[in-house]
Amino acid sequence: MQILTLPGLYSSGPGHWQTRWEDELANVKRVAQQDWDHPVKDVWVAALSAAVNAVDDEVVLVAHSMGCALTAWWLASGMPDVADKSKVKAAFLVAPPNVGRENFPAPTFNPMPLARFPFPVAVVASSDDPWCDVSIAQAWAKNWGAELHLIGAKGHINGESGLGSWKQGQDWLNALIAKTAKTAKTIKPVQ
Repeated sequence: MQILTLPGLYSSGPGHWQTRWEDELANVKRVAQQDWDHPVKDVWVAALSAAVNAVDDEVVLVAHSMGCALTAWWLASGMPDVADKSKVKAAFLVAPPNVGRENFPAPTFNPMPLARFPFPVAVVASSDDPWCDVSIAQAWAKNWGAELHLIGAKGHINGESGLGSWKQGQDWLNALIAKTAKTAKTIKPVQ
């Protein structure tokens, strides 16, 4: 099973849990974008499609912030150019941003698609996220058919949140992966 991380605006820096997972866990790889500072929905969707196509195994998407909006738009756009859509088995969405807020830096991602996901999905939200009120994240999780995890006051659940390798997040991801199939493999530290 390949885990693809989908960072948000400006990518995920060295202290971010996504970066640490990529360094510390087996089968975790970042989906690269052409321009991390000026996201354009169609360009980001195409990059995600190409990344999924390049994987010869089942895929789990692990998104943070704008990566959550990317995942929702990728599904809403019919997953263009993906040869085998069924290879995506789950999505773990952390700190989805309110793409409809005034002066949002990536207007092409507004509005947030609300279609139900065709595979298991979990949303993690913080009670004091400056990019999205928890009530909005809760409503999106309900629309998407997602399991919701409220993490408490952890800001935008990023490098500044002090999560380190975020063991609790790894546990939630493993529980989500376990729902995809009886034979699913959980994430393991790099040996």
